[in-house]
Amino acid sequence: MDHSSDEDTEISDSEIDDYEGKIYARLMSGDLKVNKNGESYTCPFCSSKKKNNYSKSSLVQHASGIGAAPNRQAKEKATHRALVKHLKNELAKSPEPRPQLIPIEPQPLQNRDEKFVWPWMGVLVNVPTEWKDGRQVGESGNRLKDQLSHFCPLKVIPLWTFRGHTGNAIVEFGKDWNGFRNARAFESHFAAAGYGKRDWIGKNNQGSELYGWFARAEDYNSPGLIGDHLRKNGDLKSLNDLAKEGARKTDKLVANLASQIEVKNRYAQELECKYSETTASLEKMMGQREQLLQSYNEEIRKMQQLAHRHSQRIIDENQKLRSELDTKMNELDVRSKQLDELAAKSGYDRRNIEQEKQKNAVRSSHLKLATLEQQKADENVLKLVEEQKREKHAALKKILMLEQQLDAKQKLELEIQQLKGKLKVMEHMPGDENSTSKNKINELSEALQEKIDELDGMESLNQTLVIKESKSNIELQEARNELENVDGHI
Repeated sequence: MDHSSDEDTEISDSEIDDYEGKIYARLMSGDLKVNKNGESYTCPFCSSKKKNNYSKSSLVQHASGIGAAPNRQAKEKATHRALVKHLKNELAKSPEPRPQLIPIEPQPLQNRDEKFVWPWMGVLVNVPTEWKDGRQVGESGNRLKDQLSHFCPLKVIPLWTFRGHTGNAIVEFGKDWNGFRNARAFESHFAAAGYGKRDWIGKNNQGSELYGWFARAEDYNSPGLIGDHLRKNGDLKSLNDLAKEGARKTDKLVANLASQIEVKNRYAQELECKYSETTASLEKMMGQREQLLQSYNEEIRKMQQLAHRHSQRIIDENQKLRSELDTKMNELDVRSKQLDELAAKSGYDRRNIEQEKQKNAVRSSHLKLATLEQQKADENVLKLVEEQKREKHAALKKILMLEQQLDAKQKLELEIQQLKGKLKVMEHMPGDENSTSKNKINELSEALQEKIDELDGMESLNQTLVIKESKSNIELQEARNELENVDGHI
């Protein structure tokens, strides 16, 4: 970049911003141009005697240092600040990655027992400061963090004393392995550019450039603000220490998870045992219920057979009585005919004959009345038998319906118990939150709720059927008593 300017007069501190704007406008318009020799750049505002073979990243760092240096003249600071602004604007527009932000790939670590400050920290020195308002001031932590953003620092902490900014800062990279890699890249970048720890120690005049390195044991144990801060906020650990600690934590975590899985497996086994016992108990209860139902059905059949034999016996006895009445009626008719014939043939005392005939007529009338009564009794018995048959049929139909409802209810209760057992087992089975086990638990819960609602709906119906069954049994018993009373009267 060639620099030609007619303005040789010095400016005051209050004019720095205006002058910076003018120089920046000339840079943007092309009035001042950047000369590039290969990969090297020159500073247009420094004399040719000074170092002029900068990389673009080094040139930005050089210009930033002079722009913030307190011991520089106002015009020199303004021109270098404008150059920084121009170079950063070019880097932002450039499709190529910014060179100063590309970290050098660090060499593999040879000694894994070497101690580093953990959480990982870097040391940044030679931060430009200036005397202002009775104390030293310099770059803030946020601005330094922005300059180092490609290394992903978590925080940049400038170190201060009662005199102000010390020109030193601590860069924090975190505790994980990404932080370690970023800290190594941070160190490699400064070392490759000639601004590492060795360069800082070996140079008598470090200039205005920033120097940085990865904080190690010698920094941790060093006297001064840097060592105090590192000792207060970190520990010394090697990669082997962290690897062993990570292995211990992993082993402990695996052991805890294995213990939790074992506890859950034992609990699941206990639930499965309880579920099996409950299922066996329910099946035993269902078997006992079947036996009771069979006994009840057998008793009903016996009662039906007894009622049938009793009704048949009454009908047979009534038939026998009717036959006897018919026989006596025939005998009376024969006797009347005999008397008539005797009176006609022998002139027998008509008076005695008439008396005998009257007696036979009275007997015949009584027998007819008895026959009519017998017929009425037979009709009543037949009606009673038919009525009892209808009542028995209705009662048996109600009992059958009740049995079906009870079967359905008990089957539903068994299904509910089985679903509860399965749900408890599934709830204690290990699995992640998005696994099929959770979907299965939701399905079982929905099925269980449906069964419970169905059972609640059957309760009122079952209660009504129980009442009807009790009423039917009472009616059946009354019918049996009435049948026995009719049998006793006859």
